[in-house]
Amino acid sequence: MSYIAPVKEMRFVMQELADLERVAALPGFEDAGLDCAQAVLDEAARFNANVIAPLNVEGDVNPSSFKDGVVTATPGFKEAFSQFANGGWQGVVHPAEYGGQGLPKLIATACMEMLNAANLSLALCPVLTDGAIEALLIAGSPAQKERYVPKLISGEWTGTMNLTEPQAGSDLALIRTRAEPASDGNYRLFGTKIFISWGEHDMASNIVHLVLARLPGAPEGVKGLSLFIVPKFVVNEDGSLGARNDVHCVSIEHKLGIKASPTAVLQFGDHGGAIGYLVGEANRGLEYMFIMMNAARFGVGVQGIAVADRAYQRAVAYAKDRVQGRAVDGSSKAPLSIIKHPDVRRMLATMRALTEGARALAYVAAAHSDIGHRHADASVRADHQAIYEYLVPVVKGWSTELANEVASLGVQVHGGMGYIEETGAAQHLRDARILAIYEGTTAIQANDLVGRKTLRDGGAVVKVLIAKIDETLAALWEHKSYESSAAFRALHKRLGAGRESLATVVDYVLTHAKDDPNAVFAGSVAYLKLAGIVLSGWQFARALLAATDKRNDDPSFYDAKAATAHCFATQILPLATALEAAIVGAHDGNEGALALTDDQF
Repeated sequence: MSYIAPVKEMRFVMQELADLERVAALPGFEDAGLDCAQAVLDEAARFNANVIAPLNVEGDVNPSSFKDGVVTATPGFKEAFSQFANGGWQGVVHPAEYGGQGLPKLIATACMEMLNAANLSLALCPVLTDGAIEALLIAGSPAQKERYVPKLISGEWTGTMNLTEPQAGSDLALIRTRAEPASDGNYRLFGTKIFISWGEHDMASNIVHLVLARLPGAPEGVKGLSLFIVPKFVVNEDGSLGARNDVHCVSIEHKLGIKASPTAVLQFGDHGGAIGYLVGEANRGLEYMFIMMNAARFGVGVQGIAVADRAYQRAVAYAKDRVQGRAVDGSSKAPLSIIKHPDVRRMLATMRALTEGARALAYVAAAHSDIGHRHADASVRADHQAIYEYLVPVVKGWSTELANEVASLGVQVHGGMGYIEETGAAQHLRDARILAIYEGTTAIQANDLVGRKTLRDGGAVVKVLIAKIDETLAALWEHKSYESSAAFRALHKRLGAGRESLATVVDYVLTHAKDDPNAVFAGSVAYLKLAGIVLSGWQFARALLAATDKRNDDPSFYDAKAATAHCFATQILPLATALEAAIVGAHDGNEGALALTDDQF
């Protein structure tokens, strides 16, 4: 089955929810209005459907291979990546002064979703390169930017992030890779990094590794980490490629999914030391790496949306084709397509509602980022950047958790055939499973949401979002369609209840984080999911208002939007109150998940 990008849906979200018009009015984005966005989305849809998507199954059955230190990508990947690079897709969001197109993150996010939906394994390479570009643009020296960024944007080179080590997974304080000063003023790195996506491959002429390492005498823990550029091939002063650097792939992992994406074990310094170049100041490496990590975390959230949409499209196509069973209401004696059966319709509607809600939230977050970077008023920039930063762990954690659910429902819709690899449904489930793990597990995102994004500012940003939900609830109540529309009434009721649950949980976190931190953090993932559900429900309420007012322009599309909003209200928003009960209940004498002792497990 081919991938068809939901361009009309993307355009609706960009226009009506993310306010593309406001983004296009920002300094530097004046040419990035609706016409530009439509042209970019149409071309991205065509490219991904025709070039990238056809390689998705091939990558699953014929993954990247490793032999004698050389990694060879899936047949067809190198050529497809070359077309991706030549088309300028790596540079959509990056500055024109370095060869990019300088378009808003909002537009780039839609392009990113298409690429990941078409082929998640291949898309991982440019997603990581995006993060490397952002890190260098913010923390690199002028010379480093000039040397590396244009080649990364052009797709001639790719980028990676190197954090994890065998003994240091999420606990980066345990990193042992060391960087020793050399006589040439640079450094020599020694150590092992694992789980490095696209850490070695044959799709580009050079790979720029951004590596966390520890200098001699550096402070213990994460405060002693520095960031280094370690290219696969040393770059000469004239920009040409020189000698092979002392960083080598010693193996790649055999994985449940995303099999075409080579996950490398990289060894630094087995032959005298890998030449590295310090980025920024010593011992501020984790601070710089967080730039890349935040970019990657948002990108992984979009990956979740992408895989969910691909699984939904496949399930719908199968459900319309598969004839099985008869009408439960007796309306037809002949066998029916399974899409006619109530529970199949429930599953498909749930898949659609979850995906569309997460997409809306991610695109709105991207618009906040654009305003946070480009608005002329510094205070406005700060306000929108704070909202974006609050939303990043929600987008990452919620979107990837629901990707697992949607992909699993996709298998269920297929029935026994979903368990058969040939239908393709199983690949989406296997590919999706990593998304809630890498770039920080859901618990890490939830801890961030509690610690940095709620406690640090006393809940100021989330309370701003709650106030905005109140405005939307009032708009629903006051709309002329409230009395006649079941969707309006259901959303008003359920979003209102969800809003109360979110406010209650925020107050609970602020009140009990110090006196009972274990209980608060035991409920942190539930808090993240609660935020994802309520904030997505808020976007659906806004979408319902827009769809109702514009219905006559395109009744088919807008009626479907209203129906999906109604589904979200009745099938997903009620979970908010249950999550509230689970979170607050964790404080009652450490019951529930914290009640079992070590020996009782």
